[in-house]
Amino acid sequence: MVILYHEAPVTLLRGQRAQQFLDRASAADDGALQQLMARATGNFKRGNERVGKRSRP
Repeated sequence: MVILYHEAPVTLLRGQRAQQFLDRASAADDGALQQLMARATGNFKRGNERVGKRSRP
C-alpha cells in the first residue's frame, strides 16, 4: 500500500503494518485518518503544530 501526497508517493506499507493501517483507517473520521497517515509516514509531533485562527471551533 502506498500513501500519496499530491500524487507523489510518500511511503510504502507492506504486510502486517499495511493491514493494521487499513483496519484503523476504515473506522476513522477525517481527523483520525489524517493522524494515522502522519504516524505512518513519520511526520508527526514536530513541535511546530498550531491550530490556525480559522480552524478553531
